[in-house]
Amino acid sequence: MDTIEQVKDSFSNVLIKTKEVEKYLFISEKKIELKELRKLTLVPDFWNNQNEATKINRKISDIEFEIKRWQEINELKDDIELHLMMYEEGESKVENIAPLIEKFTEIIDDLETEKLLSGKYDKSNAILIIHPGAGGTESYDWAEMLFRMYTRWFDKRGYKYSVVNFQPGDEAGIKEVVIEVTGQFAYGYLSAEIGVHRLVRISPFDSNSRRHTSFASVFVYPEIDDEIEIIIDQSDLRIDTYRASGAGGQHVNKTDSAVRITHNPTGIVASCQNQRSQHQNKEVAMKILKSRLYQLKVDEEKEKQAKLEDEKKDIAWGSQIRSYVFQPYTMVKDKRTNHEDGNVQAVMDGKIDGFIKAFLRLKQKNK
Repeated sequence: MDTIEQVKDSFSNVLIKTKEVEKYLFISEKKIELKELRKLTLVPDFWNNQNEATKINRKISDIEFEIKRWQEINELKDDIELHLMMYEEGESKVENIAPLIEKFTEIIDDLETEKLLSGKYDKSNAILIIHPGAGGTESYDWAEMLFRMYTRWFDKRGYKYSVVNFQPGDEAGIKEVVIEVTGQFAYGYLSAEIGVHRLVRISPFDSNSRRHTSFASVFVYPEIDDEIEIIIDQSDLRIDTYRASGAGGQHVNKTDSAVRITHNPTGIVASCQNQRSQHQNKEVAMKILKSRLYQLKVDEEKEKQAKLEDEKKDIAWGSQIRSYVFQPYTMVKDKRTNHEDGNVQAVMDGKIDGFIKAFLRLKQKNK
C-alpha cells in the first residue's frame, strides 16, 4: 500500500505535467474560438453551404469536448486536494486518495499522448478489421479473442462501436469481423495496432494438449467523411447481396439483406450485414470501401508500397508486431518497441494502452 508521502509525491509530479499540458492545450483561446463559431451557426444562411456547416459543427463539438474534459480534470484535481486536506484532519484515508491520483495521472498521460497524434486523420473515427491467419480453427479462435480484447478497450476508453460485418468460423471463432469505432482519436490510437498478432498457448482444440502458435491480422482505416472526395466509378463495382449469417436477429437470416461490394480495379472488398435493410448495409459498405480506397491512395502517394493489400504480408511467422505467450510462461511483448506486460489476462481484458503509447512515442521519435 502507498504511504501518504508517496501519494503526495505522485500528485506533485502529475501537477508538474498538468502545467506543461495546459500550455499547449490553449484552453482560454479555444473558449474564445468556440464563442465565435457558435455565432456563425446563428447566421440565417448557415446551412446553405452544408459542407462548411458540417465542418464548423464538428469543430464546435471537438472544442466542447476538450473544454469539458479540462473542466473535469480541474474538478478531479480539486477533489484530490480536498481529500489531502481531509487526511491531515483525520477525515480521509490513503486508500481513498491513491485511486483518484491514479485516474488523474492516466488522464494527463492521455493528453500527453494525444499531442503525438498530429496526423491529418488521427482524430477521426476508425474502421477496424480482424482476419485470422495461419493456424486453422485455432487462428479463428484467436481472431475472436482479439475482437473481445479490442471491444473491452473500447469500453474502457468510452468509445462507441458497431459490428458491421461478422463471419463466424466453421467450428469456432471468426473468419472476419469489421467494426466501426467512434470516438476522439480513435484512428490515431488504433493505427498502432495495425499488423500481425501472434498467439502461443496450449490449444483447447488439441486433445493431446500440445502448444500451438496462431496468427491474426489487424487492419485499421480512418473513417472518411463527405469532405474527402473519393471518386468511384460505379461501373468498377460489383455489388452482391446475400443472406446474412451469425448474430443479428431473425431479420438478417430471412432476407438477402447483406451486401458485398467489390472494387474491381483494386480487388478491395467491403461487406456489411448487420444493418436492418439492404439499403443501410450498402451505405455502410460504401463507407468502408471509401475509407480503404483513401488509405490506398495515401500509401501510394507516400511510395510505401504499391497497394495496401501488399502490406499484409503472410499472416504467419516473421511478420508479427506483437506476441502473446500463454504457455510455458505468460508475457505479451511488442516486437517494435520491446514494451512488455507479464499480465496476459489484463491485456486480453483491454489493457493495451501501454503498447499503443510506446509505439506512438517511438513513431514520433523516428520522424
